Amino acid sequence: MRIGELATRTGTSTRALRYYEEQGLLTAERNTNGYRDYPEDSVRIVGQIRLLLDAGLNTEKIALTLPCMNGQAVDMCPSVQAVIADTVRGIEQQMRELTAKRAQLDALLSSGTT
Repeated sequence: MRIGELATRTGTSTRALRYYEEQGLLTAERNTNGYRDYPEDSVRIVGQIRLLLDAGLNTEKIALTLPCMNGQAVDMCPSVQAVIADTVRGIEQQMRELTAKRAQLDALLSSGTT
């Protein structure tokens, strides 16, 4: 399928799809006319990429994670689980920091000092 169709089917911009390809997250064949031709499973892969980006993983970590999600490179999966666990710990730390900041702001509001 062409990049425009993949963009429509996944709700992703063509620019983002080109970036995913540039980062090695997505592959496409080039036709003789130079157009990208994406395989059907690209729809699923783009969904996985977006899920992982939304979860806070960067493209480097996603490149390690995708093969495990797709049943390839199973021997790497324990290290990928460690990467994901580390990301979860980072999110939990951010949540603690945000909770502390919110408490400070709530205290300011309740004291009437602004």
